[in-house]
Amino acid sequence: MKPKAIFNWSSGKDSALALYKILQQDQFEITSLLTSINKEFQRISMHGVHVSLLEKQAESLGFPLIKMELPKEPSMEEYREIMSKTMSEIKSKGVTYSIFGDIFLGDLRKYRENQLQSIGMEGVFPLWKINTTELIHEFLDLGFKTIVTCVNETYLDKSFAGRIIDKDFIKNLPENVDPCGENGEFHTFTFDGPIFNNPITFEIGEIVKKTYPKPKSDENDEGEYIFWFCELFAK
Repeated sequence: MKPKAIFNWSSGKDSALALYKILQQDQFEITSLLTSINKEFQRISMHGVHVSLLEKQAESLGFPLIKMELPKEPSMEEYREIMSKTMSEIKSKGVTYSIFGDIFLGDLRKYRENQLQSIGMEGVFPLWKINTTELIHEFLDLGFKTIVTCVNETYLDKSFAGRIIDKDFIKNLPENVDPCGENGEFHTFTFDGPIFNNPITFEIGEIVKKTYPKPKSDENDEGEYIFWFCELFAK
């Protein structure tokens, strides 16, 4: 029997490609998808995608969906408590692995692995350390389709929100922006590709500006982050 694993699903391109690779390798039994949700707005944290579209993805992918609901602005203590409770419940069902689409953020991987180790689980990172330019081209060559749902104005202007990622999009990215947005430059919603049983249909709404306060841990961090979100509506 293959070991059971939970898949951490963000709704975006890195998750989609990581899931594709895991299914191709056929080494794990994926029991369900796990996604963090803003409880107040019923949207995926940072991606801004409404839960109705997330549910359509899970249905098309053919996996049960676990929605981990978080308060609007959870403290690290609140986040750890909710995550620990959720993962302990998942582990009690015989799941021993947790799969992520992370590519090269070493501190984030270490944090995830430490949290999993504390409850006796292990992390799996199928995209780890693969060149991000190669990854985004592989993603497109496989036939995946994804739309930019959110951009960080520190790196990209409003015009990038709501664009379908294609070869031209990659060429238009500034040199300091990772082609997979691994540093948080942009987030996506993947709506078609080889792992979907049917495309996810949606309508594109307006581009909305949202601001978030910077951490106050450093006096140089005062101010706010500006993000542009592209509203998507399920059809």
